Formats: sequence, structure tokens, C-alpha cells
Amino acid sequence: MPFAFKKPKLKTRMILLLGLVSALQTGLIGGFAGYYLSESLYEEIGQRALMVAKTVAAMPSVIRGVKQRDQEALGGLSHNMAETNDALFIVIGDHMAIRLAHPDPSRIGHSMADDDGDTGAQALIDGQGYVAMAEGSLGLSMRGKAPIVDRDSGDIIGIVSVGYSLNQVLSTIQRYNLVLYGVMGLMLLGSVLAAIVIAGRFKRAIFGLEPEEIAALFEERDATLQSVREGIIAVNREGIITTFNRTAVKTLGLEPSTRLAGQPISSVLPQNDLMTVLWTGEPDFDQEVWFKDQQMIVNRLPVRQGGEIIGVVASFRLRDELDQVSRQLTRIQQYADTLRSQTHEYSNKLHTIAGLIQIGANDEALALIGSEVSDHQALIHLLLEAVPDPVLAGCLLGKYNRAREMGLKLVIDPDSQMASVPNALPREQLVSVLGNLIDNALEATRLHGGEGGLVHLSMTDLGHDLIFEIEDQGPGIAPDQLDRIFEKGVTHKQGSEHGIGLYLVRQFIDRWGGWITVENLQPNGSRFTLYLPKQPELSEPNS
Repeated sequence: MPFAFKKPKLKTRMILLLGLVSALQTGLIGGFAGYYLSESLYEEIGQRALMVAKTVAAMPSVIRGVKQRDQEALGGLSHNMAETNDALFIVIGDHMAIRLAHPDPSRIGHSMADDDGDTGAQALIDGQGYVAMAEGSLGLSMRGKAPIVDRDSGDIIGIVSVGYSLNQVLSTIQRYNLVLYGVMGLMLLGSVLAAIVIAGRFKRAIFGLEPEEIAALFEERDATLQSVREGIIAVNREGIITTFNRTAVKTLGLEPSTRLAGQPISSVLPQNDLMTVLWTGEPDFDQEVWFKDQQMIVNRLPVRQGGEIIGVVASFRLRDELDQVSRQLTRIQQYADTLRSQTHEYSNKLHTIAGLIQIGANDEALALIGSEVSDHQALIHLLLEAVPDPVLAGCLLGKYNRAREMGLKLVIDPDSQMASVPNALPREQLVSVLGNLIDNALEATRLHGGEGGLVHLSMTDLGHDLIFEIEDQGPGIAPDQLDRIFEKGVTHKQGSEHGIGLYLVRQFIDRWGGWITVENLQPNGSRFTLYLPKQPELSEPNS
């Protein structure tokens, strides 16, 4: 079986990489530091040798000794000067570079070229001092050479050569290098320790995951986002979109190639509640909003990290086929209830008529039949004349029959007129809103006054608005509830399933650009007045 190389973990790789980089940096810095230290020391020693050489060459006793060729005086002087300046040697020669003073007496009288082949011609001919490194009889040394000039004639009469042993320089460099290497070792050790700490913290920051695992999770997250049939948008604390899926683009009606990442949420959805959730930290669930004539269900959830809110995620979807089926079933149920109530009511009326005929009260039977026909004919005639829209007329007829079943009476103002309903107004939403208001009025009247109660409805389309006015004979609305009855969950009825109808009414009215007023009547009852503009300025939803 072939050997399978196991890839080291991220922490190990980071420690090795950071350690290698630190070692390389430390080595380069140390190498350059050592090189420049050596060069600096060599230059310093050379300049020191040249300075001592020029000083000795300018001494009157040296000039005099060279002119008189006083080897004894020059030898003692050079020896003393060498000891004073810690020099390896000081050699004095005449204008022909013949030694007049040397630490080794046997070399006096010989050419200075015997040591390194350098006769000091540059100093003797050009009169310029210079520095040179050479291997002589006393070992490798850094030498400074300067001409001896006769002050009276200005002639060059000799040369001084001062040498410093490079063994001293090398020992100094080695001493400095030991310190430098020690510092480099400490820097490398500190870098490795820092790499361990950084790698550990980085590993904790990514929840102990390896890069390959992060990449796999990213791919899974992206696939999950794209597979979800709800639109998803996430923003950071600055309100910049960081994550989205294709469903969000489609649901918002944008171009399929649109990329939302990096854009401010305000430029995509000018009116939204995401920043409110970011500031308050309170999530919103199953909020119903309108967007481009479509109803959406929106959920907003703050994203927290370490107790701090760092963003918000919103998911939204259109009301799907299940919602449509549910509404259709609700309407069918309403139609069934209406038919059942009519069947029940007419069954009772037929039994009554049959009984009257059996006892011979034919006139009373005919009067009852005429009254029944008259009431329905009057209502139908009113609806045909005042409400040509079949959906709205059907809703009102159903509520009329519903009221009769409850032992109440829905009275429609004979002067009502509702013939100018704009085509853009969704009929389904209109009858839902109006039906909610009438149902609430019937229920309040039944609970407070019992059978025989009246609910009045008047309508008008004169002017720029559609106006619906519903009056009941219920107990009225508590003053502290007048400003809250349109909030979700606020109701005087028992049960958690209530408190939704008026909330949905307010949502539709706000979206359509209308308004509604509520007032209590005397001695009892309440009046709801609904205003819907014929030419609204549709507002965008809060997403």
C-alpha cells in the first residue's frame, strides 16, 4: 500500500510558516548587521591608524630625527607612541622608504617593501595619507600611512606607517557577534512563541476548523442558501448586504444577474425594518408586508457574536399556493355558511307558510311571502343599482344573510353608491377588509344587544375617495383601546386566534394609502369609517 502523506493541521502549518519567516527575517537582519558591523570596525581602525600616522608625522621631533637620521631617537619615540596608542607597530622611514625605526631592530635599514611590497609611494610622491590592509612580518594588520614633510622646505622627507592588528578587530567582531547571535536567538524564540499564540487564537476564532472544512462549509452554506425557496438577505451592522440567495433576487423582481453583496440595504429596499431590528435586538416573526402589489411573509432575526449584534438576517416569501388554497377554502366555507343560513332561514319560513295554509290563514301566508320577496327584491335592486361590482355585491349579500341568521339585521343605506371602484384595487383584499369590519360589528351587536340588533352600512364614491361607514350597537370600545385595536393580538375576544382581523385591515389600508377612523356612539355602539383613495400612492413595504 503506497504511503499516504497526511497534511499537517492548520496550527502546525501556521507555526512552521511563521517560524520560518521569522527565522529568515532574523537571519537576514543579523547577517546585514554583522556585515555592517565588521565594515564599520575595519573603517574605524583604518581611520584611527591614519590619524595616528598623521599625528606622528607632524611631530617636530620626528621631522628632526628623520632629517638627522637619528635612528635611536626615532626608535624610542615610535615605541612610546605605539604603546600610547595601542598600535601593533609604528614604522618610520626616509624619503626612499628605508626604515629608520621598527619594532624589530634587524629590519632597520631595509626597505619598507619587504613586508607587503608597498613602499608608500602614494604618500611619498603625492603627499597623501591613505589606509591599506596588508600581511606583514607582524601579521595581518590595518595600516595608515602618512608623509613626513619638512616644514622649512616643504619637501617630503619620510613616511610613517602605523599598524593595528586585525586579530584585535576579529576578536571584537566575534565578541559583538556573540551578542548579536544571542539577540537573534531570543528574537527567533519570541517569534515562535508569538506564532504559537497567534495560531492558537486564530484557530479558536474559526472554531477549530481546518481550511478545507471551512471551504466545505462555505460550499454547503451556499448550496443551502440557493436551495431555500424563501428569499434570504443578511446585512452587517453598517446596513451593507453581505449574503443573499437567488430566490431573494427573483422575489424582489430584480434582474437575475443582479449581485446584492456590498450594496446598502437602503438602495435595494428604501423602506425596511432591518436597521430597527439591529438597533433594538428584537426579532420579528411572520410579519405580513406588501411589496410591488404582492403580499409577503417576513422574518427578521438579529445575528449575535459574543453578546454583540453584528447584523440582521431577513427571510421572506410570497404567499404560496397553500395560502391561496387556504383563502379559497375560507371563501368556500363562507359561501357554505351563507347557503346554510339561507337554507335554515327559508326552511323555517316555508314551515311557517305551510302551517298558515293548513289552518286556512291564506291571507297571512300571502302577506308573509310578499314581505319576504319584497325585502330581498329591495336589497337586490339596491345592490344592482348602487354596487355594480359583482364581487363586492356578493360580499354584501352574504353578510346580509349572515346577519339574518344571527337574528340581526344589516341595514344598507338606500342612498349608498359604490360604482367607481378603481380596477387597480384588489377586490379580494377589499371584500376581506369590509367583511372583517362588518363581521366585527355583527359580533359586537349580538353579544351586547342580542337578537334584533341593527348594523348600519353606508357607502359613497363621491369625491376622490371610497368611503365605507359601519355602525354597530355593541358596547363600544374602551378609551384606552382606541389607539391600539389595530395592533396585532389586541382584542376583547377570548382565545389566541383573535386579534388578527383589524391588524390585517390596517396593513391593507396603510399599503393602499388610505386611513380609518374609530369613534364611540351614544348611548352605545361604535362607528368605523374607512377611506380608500381612488388614485393611491402605493407605499413600499418594510422588509
